[in-house]
Amino acid sequence: MKSYEDIVAELSALKDEKYRVFNERIVNIPAGTSIGVRTPLLRDFGKKLVKGDGFDLDALLSFPNGIFEIRLLKCFAVGYTKMPFSEKVKYIERCVPIIDGWGVCDLFCSTLKEVKKHRKEFLPEIKKYVAEGTEFSQRFGYIMLLGCYMEREYLPEFFASLADAKTQYYYTHMGAAWLIAEVLVKFYEEGVEYLKNCPLCAKTVNKAIQKARESYRLSEEQKNYLKLLKK
Repeated sequence: MKSYEDIVAELSALKDEKYRVFNERIVNIPAGTSIGVRTPLLRDFGKKLVKGDGFDLDALLSFPNGIFEIRLLKCFAVGYTKMPFSEKVKYIERCVPIIDGWGVCDLFCSTLKEVKKHRKEFLPEIKKYVAEGTEFSQRFGYIMLLGCYMEREYLPEFFASLADAKTQYYYTHMGAAWLIAEVLVKFYEEGVEYLKNCPLCAKTVNKAIQKARESYRLSEEQKNYLKLLKK
């Protein structure tokens, strides 16, 4: 297994300084806490790392978390490493606490495509993360629902989980709004019924409506009606 220092050195050879400055601002992390590796390159690096001789996922997860790309690399590696799904659930649980921004959260979620094959098995995990009530445990839960569970049969689970949303946290608020907006686009009638009696605060309801009204997949009539549901 490569050492922390070796991996940082290899990632540094891939850095793009202009991108680093831009990305730190976009993902809202302190200046100088990332290397500046573009996401496709970091994904490729992660795929090669997990297939390399002597790769040790536990060793990788023990590395310090101070660098953005290292946090993201850990998440990518959990997604890319072949293992029984029951074991992967345990590794996901180890990664969720290192999520400290929307960038790591959403990219991690997009890497966990395997969850789509194990929806029922993973649903209690999502409930657990939402129940933890922290900003990024909840965002993780909502973005996983958005990416892997957007089917009519799971709408009751969406609405039940949203009742626990701690929307005083900005990224929880935005994750919840995004989830509701996608429900409105794909399951308009059910989404509208939810909005009429939902327990969420006005800012989250209004943000969801705003995001849904920006979609090209809704008619002008539907968008105009949604405007009437704003709090």
